[in-house]
Amino acid sequence: MIQVTRRDSKEPLENMVRRFTRKVQQSGILIRSKQGQYFQKPISKTERRAKAIIRQERKAIKVKKLKLGQR
Repeated sequence: MIQVTRRDSKEPLENMVRRFTRKVQQSGILIRSKQGQYFQKPISKTERRAKAIIRQERKAIKVKKLKLGQR
């Protein structure tokens, strides 16, 4: 946990916020949280291939409908 306190009573709030953001960036907390944001569980090769085949079929149907003038 990162804590930032005022150095003295006359220190502006902007300086304190700037010091806090700098400490957060240097600690790497923000980078780690962003990396875990889109984490997906690893799936097997067969599942990946099956999903790819389904995507290709759907795309082919979409292109075919587009050529025929349908939505």
